[in-house]
Order: sequence, then structure tokens, then C-alpha cells
Amino acid sequence: MSTAVPKPHVVLIHCHDLGTWLSCYDAPNAPTPRLRELADESVVFDRAFATSPLCTPARSALFTGISPHRNGLVGLTHHGWRYAAGVRTLPERVRDLGCRSSLVGLQHEDPDPAVLGFDEVRGLGFLPRALQVGRESADWFAEHGRSETPYVVTIGMWEVHRPWPAEDYAPFPAADVDVPPYLPDNADTRADLSGLYGSIRQLDDAVGMTLDAIEQHGDPDNTLVIFTTDHGAALPRAKGTLYDPGVRVAMIARPPRAWRVPAGRVSSLVSHLDVVPTVLDLLGAPAAGELEGRSLRPELSGDAEAPADRTLFLQKTYHDSYDPIRAVRTDRFKYVRNYVQGPKLVLSKDLEESQTRRGMGDEHLQPRPEEELYDLDADPWEMTNLAGTADWEPVRSRLAGRLDESMADTGDPLRHGPIARPPAPVRR
Repeated sequence: MSTAVPKPHVVLIHCHDLGTWLSCYDAPNAPTPRLRELADESVVFDRAFATSPLCTPARSALFTGISPHRNGLVGLTHHGWRYAAGVRTLPERVRDLGCRSSLVGLQHEDPDPAVLGFDEVRGLGFLPRALQVGRESADWFAEHGRSETPYVVTIGMWEVHRPWPAEDYAPFPAADVDVPPYLPDNADTRADLSGLYGSIRQLDDAVGMTLDAIEQHGDPDNTLVIFTTDHGAALPRAKGTLYDPGVRVAMIARPPRAWRVPAGRVSSLVSHLDVVPTVLDLLGAPAAGELEGRSLRPELSGDAEAPADRTLFLQKTYHDSYDPIRAVRTDRFKYVRNYVQGPKLVLSKDLEESQTRRGMGDEHLQPRPEEELYDLDADPWEMTNLAGTADWEPVRSRLAGRLDESMADTGDPLRHGPIARPPAPVRR
């Protein structure tokens, strides 16, 4: 990419609870033709991860480049969690670079989207359905798409959050859904997934509306389009867990067409923490020392070198209840540390009431271990816990040490005992 190329526009499309349930990832039957088209001309990150398997904490890292325990959003914002003092969001940072920012549709970082630093908010930070967001984004590009001033617009969609009622989402044929190995393949699961696929289909339509608006009214030659989701799907052993189905996410990035970067797939580990450093890098900002990720400019410019082995740190603290878990994810291994006693899986209310739960039995209610270790090469679905076995003790010890070092280096308050709930909100 020549240094003479102007600062790109950035369009960040994000949604709820999708994980990698796309036909260009792990769900070949998923009804996602528009996202597949996007992937076919993009850099697709095969091993991209959220920092957390929950909505607000995951998005906090995506939009700050800082882990939840540092930025303050370790739980859901509608349960009282707020950004810590001094934390700067992506729209606040790009404003310093002469870049305009807009929010169209959903956000889940604060009850008041006006405090997040956007120059413009459409939909009050929440529009009920993806198709509404698609129409609103089309209107936005019709008005601003060819602006000479660089812009960052984030387009947030509710889908594919539960529930998936048939009156809102036409069910997909249950016989044609993809059932992963961590779920029982039975009528209950398939009926549940048919609703999920109906929601995914509507999400795909809305993304298509946005992409069409960029083509018609925007500047695709100078626009970076990123599509991602907050975390894994709302299914048992996915959302709310630090297993890969809970934290692995779709991340598809189409560089500006003028860069002439060939489409391809990247297998190295990347994180939502990398998005803010990437955007700032492409807009010409110096590296910010407090950011935890790295710029993905090499991959997006088509000249990526094989990166060194990377370690990702994952976390859960609060969802419906207090459930502190920390994990280390390397190229080959996953180490998980559970800080409180409880069942193997803590299901949030929406999962406990799901059709999949109805047909899965109660094995997940057995006591959880304090530590878990998985060899992802041999056991990609993390079904066989190797912690406590003599042959794997050196690996467990090494990864446990890495986790301790990271928690100390980043000031994770969990090191000093239980993390208290946020103070009760008050009227100002």
C-alpha cells in the first residue's frame, strides 16, 4: 500500500451471538450468501477470538482495544457496569485524527449511547431488528457515503440474539441445519437451530443491504469493511464459556479495493483487541501504549509474514450471576481456571429455557474441575480434560504460569479475591 493512498473510511458491522455460524466458516448449510460473497473478496481470519463470551465485556474490548478487567466492563451494562474513568473508545480516538464517527443501530456498552464519543447516533443505540438497521445504514450512506472526510461508522445488529420466534424469523428446515459435536443431534437441538438459522438468514439480508449501500452511495475503493460478532452462539457449551465455541468469532475484512489485495484466509491467532490498533494504524495514529492488541495492517495489505506464536487471554466474570473464569489460548493448547465451585456449565436464563437444553440431559450439572487443559490438535472441541494427568503436567504448569503473569501484568482484580458487583445506579 503506497503512502500516498488517502486515509480509508472504515465500516465496522457487528452483531450478536453469531460465533462462526456462517457458510464460509463452520456451518456450510447456513443461509448466508451475502456474507459468503463478502468473504470471497476479503481477508478471512479463521482463528479470531473475542476476549469474553458475553455481550458487554466482549464489545468493550472490541471498541477500546483493552481487556474488560482493565476497561471496567466485566459484566453487562444493563446490570450496572460502566467504563472506568479515563478509558477511551474507538470513536473518541478517531476524532483526534480528524475522522468523523457514526453509530447506526445497536451498541451494548452503556445505556446512553451519547456517552461513547460518536459524532452521530442513529436509532438511540438500539433498533429492534437487523432489517431496520439495514435500511437505516442505506440512508446513512446515501447522505454521507462519498464524504471527503474520513469516517468510521459502526453498524450494530441485534440478531442473532435469542429468542428466534417463527413470527419474526421464518424457520430453516430442521433436517438441513449443521449440528456441531458439542451438541446432541436430536429433534430438540435441530428445532432450536432451525430458529437460529432463520435469524441468521435475516442478518445476512441486512448485511447485504449495507454492502449494496456502500457500492451505490459509498466509496468501496477507499473503504475498509470489517464484519464480526461479539462472541459465540447462544447455545450450551458456547456462549458463556471460554471454550472455543464461546469465544471464537467470525472476522471478515475487505480492504479498500484500490489496494488490490487478493482475497485469502489467515490461520494465525487474532483478537478483537486488534481492531482498534488496526484502525488507528490505517488512519496514521502513533501506537498507543495502553492498547493490548496489534495492528493487522500486514494481513490487510497482502504482505503478511508468518507471525510468531501468540498467546491469547480470555475471561468471564459476571453474566446472570458471578462466574469468574480465566483462560489461556495458544496455537495448540487451552488452559482454563475456574475460580468458584459450580456445575460444569452455568447456563444463562435464555439457554436454560432453550429447546436444546430440553434435549441434552443433565450431565453438565456435574461439579466442574478447578483447572482444565485441552490439546486442541487432538481434541478441537475440548471434550477431554488433561489437567491432573502426569504426562501433561509440564504443559499445565507452563500455561498456568503464563496466566498468573498476565493477570499480574494487567492488574486483574481477581488475583486479590472476588470482584464485587457494581454500585447501585443513582439518579443524577
